[in-house]
Amino acid sequence: MSADDFDLFKKELGGVKPLANDKVTLHQSNEAPSIAQQARKEAALGRKPKVDPNPLTTDFVDMVQPDDWLEYKNDGVQEGVYKKLRLGKYDIEARIDLHRRTVKEARDDVYYFIQGCMKRDKRLVLITHGKGERSEPKAVLKSYVNHWLQQLTDVIAFHSAQKQHGGVGSVYVLLKKSDMAKQLNRELFNKNY
Repeated sequence: MSADDFDLFKKELGGVKPLANDKVTLHQSNEAPSIAQQARKEAALGRKPKVDPNPLTTDFVDMVQPDDWLEYKNDGVQEGVYKKLRLGKYDIEARIDLHRRTVKEARDDVYYFIQGCMKRDKRLVLITHGKGERSEPKAVLKSYVNHWLQQLTDVIAFHSAQKQHGGVGSVYVLLKKSDMAKQLNRELFNKNY
């Protein structure tokens, strides 16, 4: 840099005042840790809740096969909504991958993942459970996920994913609207006022 360039630079910066705060946060996450991450941290630190809030069971379940499609729909879900779910037409708002998880770990992951999604007003999520071709018996985790999703009252429908989202090794899950989302809809469309 020549002396003329430096003088020009100093002249341009003449009116600049230094910032009062000289600390910069380089990595700041927009989202807090997920509920599943918080639960794993608590478990790793040995802080188990006195009463397990997780209602999902690890008892006997009806086994499905690795290539079976998973599908479920509550009575109140419209056929058009369910068809869009089946065809993967909704944006996926959150994902969890259960590969290499034990049944017990996956039980907690699924429960806390769904709870966290409800708190964050997520409606369509993707759970990747794998096909279970190499497990013995086959499709153990897939069978449990199928069973658990039907136990959760916040889940109103689910269907195996399209090929680009994991096919029969993943499942789209449609969740109820949260109370806050319902209230916003009422206000937006002036219902029940």
